[in-house]
Amino acid sequence: MFGRTLIFVLLCLFCSFILAPLSWMLATTLRFPLESFRIPPSLLPTSFNLDSYRLVFEKVDFFAFVQNSIKIAVCCTALHVVCSSMAAFAFARLDFPGKKWIFFLFLSALMIPSQVMNIPRFIIMSKIRLVDTHAALILPSLFGAMGIFLIRQFMMTIPKSYDEAAHIDGAGRFYCYLHIIMPMTKPALIVIALQTFIANWNDFYNPLIYLNSVSKMTLPLGLTALQSTLDTGNQSAILAGILLSLIAPLLFFLIGQRYLIEGIQIGGIK
Repeated sequence: MFGRTLIFVLLCLFCSFILAPLSWMLATTLRFPLESFRIPPSLLPTSFNLDSYRLVFEKVDFFAFVQNSIKIAVCCTALHVVCSSMAAFAFARLDFPGKKWIFFLFLSALMIPSQVMNIPRFIIMSKIRLVDTHAALILPSLFGAMGIFLIRQFMMTIPKSYDEAAHIDGAGRFYCYLHIIMPMTKPALIVIALQTFIANWNDFYNPLIYLNSVSKMTLPLGLTALQSTLDTGNQSAILAGILLSLIAPLLFFLIGQRYLIEGIQIGGIK
């Protein structure tokens, strides 16, 4: 009994530590700008002023930034899941010469920092005239060594008797991949989709390199544009923009949470 009480208290303290900054951000967005610098900061709203949220949409084209981020994040997620799952299926279910060496070559990409590839990638994008386009951010997300590795490891736990039964019934490789293996790999696909979506939604570095036009900027760049228009005197409006940017990844996480937990449970059982 004492142990459970102690664990409960520790979990409450941990949750308070996590939620305190979010509570302060929400309370600050509802205050007047001059009250946002009050020390000590208050975790609860002292007033209910919505002008900060109004300024977010007046100072910058916030909806355009959101649309650009959704477009890039959704395209990157969909293409990454499809391409990575097809590559993982080949490594997990097919036999071809040099399969292990090619797979190790893919895994070696995990040891290379992504920043090292930015200069040659930018040169390639400039040669094919994709700089200042969303394609420069979408195309590099087609393949990812981590996604291929995780999906392949999950597919390896599925017995090959499913493939053999499908082949006996006349099913081809692509039918087996699309209608048999993919539905069984749904938890792993959801995990990869969540990671890819959130990573591209929060990405600031790559859009900063490839995008020049304000109309094509993503939400992280748009928040810096909002900060520049407001200077640093209106902290409430800047935090309001940050809170609004959390809505899409939060909804995406809540939708895929059940599959995420299911994937963890199935992986643990297997």
